[in-house]
Amino acid sequence: MPKINLLQAVNSALDTAMDADSRVVCLGEDIGEFGGVFRATSKLQEKYGKQRCFNTPITEQGIVGFSIGLAAQGSVAVAEIQFADYIFPAFDQIVNEAAKFRYRSGDQFNCGGLTIRTPYGGGIAGGLYHSQSPEAYFCHTPGLKVVIPSTAYQAKGLLLSAIRDPDPVIFFEPKAIYRAEAGDVPDTDYELPLGVAQVVSTGTDITLVGWGAQMHQLHRAAKMAAKDGISCEVIDLCTLLPWDADTVAKSVTKTGRLIISHEAPRTGGFAGEIAATIQERCFLSLESPITRITGLDTPFPLVFEKEYLPDYLKVFEAIKASVHF
Repeated sequence: MPKINLLQAVNSALDTAMDADSRVVCLGEDIGEFGGVFRATSKLQEKYGKQRCFNTPITEQGIVGFSIGLAAQGSVAVAEIQFADYIFPAFDQIVNEAAKFRYRSGDQFNCGGLTIRTPYGGGIAGGLYHSQSPEAYFCHTPGLKVVIPSTAYQAKGLLLSAIRDPDPVIFFEPKAIYRAEAGDVPDTDYELPLGVAQVVSTGTDITLVGWGAQMHQLHRAAKMAAKDGISCEVIDLCTLLPWDADTVAKSVTKTGRLIISHEAPRTGGFAGEIAATIQERCFLSLESPITRITGLDTPFPLVFEKEYLPDYLKVFEAIKASVHF
């Protein structure tokens, strides 16, 4: 089993999907000969031709609109938005067209063969236009699925599931950890279920929940807490829409405490949805208030990126405060 990084796992998933199904088509800005800005689609055009892996004009609305049309007529479209920050020109196409396509026809037609891949999040000194985490916007939209991997193994298995899912999926890729580490990833075809969280490590004192690059911060904070005798249960949501409330509720019922961490701004962030749901389901089990460790309610800064981002030290301080509440 080869060791590859998250970016290579994305490429492997696309290669696997295109090899297994001739209907799979990849499209986006500079994804052809160039392989995309992060090289996620490297060598796919060379292998499958310009009809199945091709460049588009610089128009996100056009990329998604064309992909909806492809999916509606039977193709399996995998569109790349070069940075998640630039997904907003396509917001109307995603929210008002793709998400409602099946519903408005009474299930007579759909664009379920649509997957939108996009790198998201901070950590690369990208400033305000290349660092945002817009996942919460789309989690408010019935008809979509929102998926975020945190490891290479997840990236391949979840992306293959997303491509083959009967509903349109937005697949956010945490670019800060594209090449951070390598993991064991089968070179064969495999899928991981959408909507199922992963309990990464078990514990008894507090539950830590996150997704994407924040999982690395949670792991590090949990190791620090263990030195102080605090046992952390760490959960990777993997899918935000639909999110696995049962797994989180079961954990919090056991530990009595919950910390949720994400890079997006605090107000309206998806941590608020998780906190509200767990408060409703686990109120009598809670030993301390649910805590959110998030980005700030400001545009994403350049020189103050480290101060803006939630990190393991902020999570560690929150763990101690919650346990000693």
